[in-house]
Amino acid sequence: METPSTGIADSGSIEKAVIEILEEMTKEWDTDFSGRIGPGTRLMQDLTLESIDIVMLIVAIEERFGKKGLPFDTLLMEDGRYVEELRVSQIAGFLKAHLPPAGGQA
Repeated sequence: METPSTGIADSGSIEKAVIEILEEMTKEWDTDFSGRIGPGTRLMQDLTLESIDIVMLIVAIEERFGKKGLPFDTLLMEDGRYVEELRVSQIAGFLKAHLPPAGGQA
């Protein structure tokens, strides 16, 4: 029997976790991005993430939330092509839709 994680999916905690993961990943990168990572931050344009970085981000997200096999292809592809840009808010929305709700509420 699978044990539910403690309060996984409320919007604020999901977004905060994604931001923390991205901050950890990029903290020593030399980029022109000078603001704080937030919901509107663009992964490719602002943080200069490349394909391998997206893979590392997915692995980190799955580890953080204890949920493997999330359908990230639905987030990363549109009409059979890879999306050109993703925002933090899009990732958080995707996770909210695919993770069990916090406290068992939808």
